[in-house]
Amino acid sequence: MDDLIASLTREVADFPTPGTQFKDLTPLFADRRGLAAVTDALADAVAGADLVAGIDARGFLVAGAVATRLGTGVLAIRKGGKLPPPVLAEPYNLEYGAAILEIPASGIELAGRRVVIVDDVLATGGSVGAAQRLLEHAGAVVTMAAVVLELAELGGRELLAPLPVRSLRLA
Repeated sequence: MDDLIASLTREVADFPTPGTQFKDLTPLFADRRGLAAVTDALADAVAGADLVAGIDARGFLVAGAVATRLGTGVLAIRKGGKLPPPVLAEPYNLEYGAAILEIPASGIELAGRRVVIVDDVLATGGSVGAAQRLLEHAGAVVTMAAVVLELAELGGRELLAPLPVRSLRLA
């Protein structure tokens, strides 16, 4: 799995800001073998969830595929300003700025549901941490986070502790 992910990851220097080494998983998701392998591995890791939550925007791709494989629903955790009101919102910092995540404040019952957060890359842990706080504020029980690629040197896993984190590849 590690070699497959590595071979299908494009590295982009100085994007989106100078000094950032961006890990682009678009080639992995466009490869049917790569997408199937990642979907299967993540679905195995998060089995037992009631709902899979994906973080805007690349997390949607992975979360939708995993939810389909598990037979659960999927919740899109959106960037600020993309949903009609009312919303629940959570601000956070990321490695190159600040942002807000949102979910609908009504129409989706989250109280007591076991939710896993799925995303493409875990870097500083800011977006996954914000997603966790947002879901828990809505009454969900966040059981774990699962990502395709973890940038271990940025310390995201430590920020999220004690939330269990499963990554398919460490970089």
